[in-house]
Amino acid sequence: MKSSVSNILSYNYLLLVPIITACLGFGVGHVSYQVYLPIWLLNALIMIIASWSIGLRAIQLKNKEQSQLAKTAFFLIVPWILISMFAGMGPPPETATEWSNTIIEQQMRYFLLVISGIFIAFGFTGLWESLKSKGENFYSILSLTAILIAVPLFIINMLYWGFYLSEYFKIQAATNAINHPDWFLPMRQLFGLISVTEVALTYFATFMIAIALRKVGWIGKTSTTFYVLFSVVAILVIILSVFLTELFRIPGFAVSIPAIPLIMPYYFGINLLRKIGSNNIDF
Repeated sequence: MKSSVSNILSYNYLLLVPIITACLGFGVGHVSYQVYLPIWLLNALIMIIASWSIGLRAIQLKNKEQSQLAKTAFFLIVPWILISMFAGMGPPPETATEWSNTIIEQQMRYFLLVISGIFIAFGFTGLWESLKSKGENFYSILSLTAILIAVPLFIINMLYWGFYLSEYFKIQAATNAINHPDWFLPMRQLFGLISVTEVALTYFATFMIAIALRKVGWIGKTSTTFYVLFSVVAILVIILSVFLTELFRIPGFAVSIPAIPLIMPYYFGINLLRKIGSNNIDF
């Protein structure tokens, strides 16, 4: 009974992390690192314990396939263990002065996103390997191909935001420059298109892996429908935002916030762990 209660609490805690992170990040905004760092470390510890409780402990089992899938599922959870720090950081600053005043935090933000992207690649690769052993090698390979194209673009985009723009805003704030140089706008447009490409590919990879997981019976029909519909709508919105900028500016921005495309893989991870922990996956 205690184990069942612990699993339920752990599972629900993990489900709520992205929601709480978004509410605090956008609702409260930036607070001192002396406040949010200890809270984030505590949350990270709780998330690891919760993951262990619902199924990560399967990595200790002698069943190689079960152990591998548990590790893979946890790889998909790691990004949101890192991203949960943004609850205290708030959204990125809107002015060069604010950015330069918090430059270390902004660099940390995008460095964590780079690491998150790497773990997403690990997770999708592990899923492909596990699905291939179950005979599903079409949708999963399409998903893997898409994510292996998306992640390098994602990393380049995050490095641009975290380090190139940080230095640029630092110089702009120091010189009190108001206007951007002529070359800045084409550079911003280029990275805007890089963002559109990697975001669309990430949603496509999610779409494909959801179908693959459904094919082997590892997720239900309702969950698959949600993942597929959300991914398809997000792909359409992000692509249309390039051509109908004014109409799709806000929706396009919403689906392309770096942490948002990583939410569905995160939920794949915690639901797979839960199924592993309750022995509801056929190996």
